Amino acid sequence: MDPFLVWRKSSYSGSGDNCVEIAELPDGGRAVRDSKEPDGPALTFTVGEWGAFIKAVKEGEFD
Repeated sequence: MDPFLVWRKSSYSGSGDNCVEIAELPDGGRAVRDSKEPDGPALTFTVGEWGAFIKAVKEGEFD
């Protein structure tokens, strides 16, 4: 994983340890990792995959 990615947590995460972090990839996709293991693995998503995920969240598909 690119060591220069800028990782961020959601403002909804609070101060707990159960958070995920997201970074924008150079191609516009996204990487997601566990905030407790910043040197661990990350999941990567293409622009299309990330867009489909966001759309599904907004439509309540995972509620």
